[in-house]
Amino acid sequence: MTIQPHETTQPEPLHEEGTLAPHQQAPAGADNPLITWALAARQAHAIAESLARTSFVPRSLQGRPADITAAILTGQELGMQPMAALRSLDIIQGTPSLRAHAMRALVQRAGHQIQLVESTPELCRMRGRRKGDEEWQTVVWTIERAQKLGLTSKEQWKRQPQSMLVARATSEICRLIASDVLFAVPYSTEELQDKPVEEAPPRVTVEEIHARGQQAAPHEEQPDEFEPSEEDQVDWADQQWGESDGTESSTA
Repeated sequence: MTIQPHETTQPEPLHEEGTLAPHQQAPAGADNPLITWALAARQAHAIAESLARTSFVPRSLQGRPADITAAILTGQELGMQPMAALRSLDIIQGTPSLRAHAMRALVQRAGHQIQLVESTPELCRMRGRRKGDEEWQTVVWTIERAQKLGLTSKEQWKRQPQSMLVARATSEICRLIASDVLFAVPYSTEELQDKPVEEAPPRVTVEEIHARGQQAAPHEEQPDEFEPSEEDQVDWADQQWGESDGTESSTA
């Protein structure tokens, strides 16, 4: 029996001047940042289609691949892995936000320092400094400050005021020392949850508009009828007379 040698794959020959074959070359415009982003978005959507059917994503994102895609792409801009982005990003009133602990993690990963100096149910003192700086910057959040902003009446502030003070101090110090890290998502989830819900303007039906128009019609002032002056009447008569007999009107 004769043993046939294994077939080996030979490398495709290079074209002139050492270039690759056309099908091996990168697609046209691949060096364009927008095209690169579009390709990444397509890949993120393919991932989102699979994740949307699992319980590994937050309940608010389950069955919503488009929102998952947006979260993955936003996390990518912040340097986060897809699953970390899904657990750290929220959409509050149509605005993307980072949870306070994720915001602090991104700032610390960039080399900046954040320290919790004091934390009680009445006060939170936190300080931070940029990488390479010597001076610390400090922020203080007190329950009195929260009361002035009308926050303490909310359920989360009633149940865990200490954690809410820490979250507020965290987002403020992070923006203060490392706004370049958080430029894509500058606000924390806890901050946006404290904002009042924006109410949409009331909808008005066509029937209501028509009814209002009918009610307003009797009260509308009618324009005064035009009454020409004697001079206007004379000029008008002259014009009509001149046109009727084919002669031009003349002024004495």
